[in-house]
Amino acid sequence: MFSNPQFVFALAFVAVASAGYAPIAAPQVYHAAPAVATYAHAPVAVAQKVVVKAAEEYDPHPQYRFSYGVDDKLTGDNKGQVEERDGDVVRGEYSLVDADGYKRTVQYTADPINGFNAVVNREPLVKAVAVAPVVKTIAAAPVAHYAAPAAYTSYAAPAVAPVAHYAAPAHYSAPAATYTSYSAPAVAYHH
Repeated sequence: MFSNPQFVFALAFVAVASAGYAPIAAPQVYHAAPAVATYAHAPVAVAQKVVVKAAEEYDPHPQYRFSYGVDDKLTGDNKGQVEERDGDVVRGEYSLVDADGYKRTVQYTADPINGFNAVVNREPLVKAVAVAPVVKTIAAAPVAHYAAPAAYTSYAAPAVAPVAHYAAPAHYSAPAATYTSYSAPAVAYHH
């Protein structure tokens, strides 16, 4: 198929280098780890790259502090967080504005003795303003006086039809329940 031996050698070198067998000048070390997969009763060996990293340094007393805050007037996004760690104890606080207009502030601590504990506070963003009552005085309007009618006519309520009373049925019953059972179809596998 290919008559040029240099071309065949170049392809072989690329295949060996991509499989991890050729030395590569990189800080990471690659080793070939064969994995065998079987498909349709034919074993196939697949070479995979394995990355071996140097052991990381262990810090017996880790410490850090960080914080961030967002106050976007255009979108109304307002949130922030502050956290610090000293050894196995973590303390922090975060706040955000909920959709219902309340500001939620969570103060939390975590340590190996008490575990994680959080205290949640909610407060409305709009404070209620006390409104002074409005008092308005109205000048007395002139009152018109009218004479009462000379005669009153009496009014009689219409006759009410008698109310019919019916006895409740002696017993109510639900319709009988019917249950149907189904079984899985018999399936035979042929190899």
